[in-house]
Amino acid sequence: MLGQKRIADYGIHVGHMKRGALNSITDVSGVKVGHCTLRGEGINTGVTAVIPHEGNLFREKLFAACHIINGFGKSVGLIQIEEMGTIETPILLTNTLNTGTVSEALVRYMLKDNRDIGRETGTVNPVVCECNDGFLNDIQGLHVRKEHVLTAIANANKEFEEGAAGAGCGMSCYQLKGGIGTASRIIQVERAAFTLGVLVLSNFGEMGDLLVDGRKVGQKIASIEPPKEDRGSVIVVIATDIPMTERQLKRLCRRSSVGITRTGTYIGNGSGEIALAFSTANRFFHYETAPVCALEMFNENNMDMVFRAVVEAAEEAVLNSMICSEPTRGRDGNMRHSLKEYTSFFI
Repeated sequence: MLGQKRIADYGIHVGHMKRGALNSITDVSGVKVGHCTLRGEGINTGVTAVIPHEGNLFREKLFAACHIINGFGKSVGLIQIEEMGTIETPILLTNTLNTGTVSEALVRYMLKDNRDIGRETGTVNPVVCECNDGFLNDIQGLHVRKEHVLTAIANANKEFEEGAAGAGCGMSCYQLKGGIGTASRIIQVERAAFTLGVLVLSNFGEMGDLLVDGRKVGQKIASIEPPKEDRGSVIVVIATDIPMTERQLKRLCRRSSVGITRTGTYIGNGSGEIALAFSTANRFFHYETAPVCALEMFNENNMDMVFRAVVEAAEEAVLNSMICSEPTRGRDGNMRHSLKEYTSFFI
């Protein structure tokens, strides 16, 4: 987006389902994404904010779910999502050692419009996920501050930069430059059309394993560019307007791992793979008084096409995160090349 050349522009068309208008998680109505990107001497990091809807999330919660594919991570807020099946704050992404700072800033952001939190009602569950950008970023510098979190939220829009932006600024994928990527699919069920979008923070994989739509591109790159240090992790955020319960959303989270592995990874021991999903279709009011609440639920006889959609979108989102990234030199002169330098290997 924003004029960037994406993987489809290089003739790589993942799957066969129809894409959304922007081929983005923001094709789901109300969802927005914003970044704050930090670059400097040895600094390549930032914050990315995913806004699930434009109202007050604390007062109007959404069904949500999470799935830990491999639990090498330091995320915040997943326990309550697992227990309650709802989400009540934006989802923020950053680097590993700044998780605490971002969590505090998110709490303060929520308190601004919800002065009842912790007083007249319960507390709030901030959701923060992370990957380790220490190869390109001076992660010990703890460069992310409260104001950067607020900037990322304020910058949220339907169109946003992919690749080395926000939390993705210092990330690596298949030992090339990774970062933020997104894609979407349209699910047609009789006369109804639904949208499913995926956003990834990619920071995983060994170069020789990289597959681009089934092509063994990583092996060709590794033959001319010997790979360096690998540190894993990927965060997958799934949004949909399909009316799904938390149980159905968890099933989507599990299927996202198929899309990730289609790009070649085997999900390593020290890699943190975490998926979160939410639906914008049902809202739950914090101060609901009715003893019984009505909700809609998707007919599971149609789930196969939704599973296909999340797999295709996750695979394409990873490739977009790489192809939209520029070559980056970071901490101590460490270098990550861009997948766009090797597009001749796509043929």
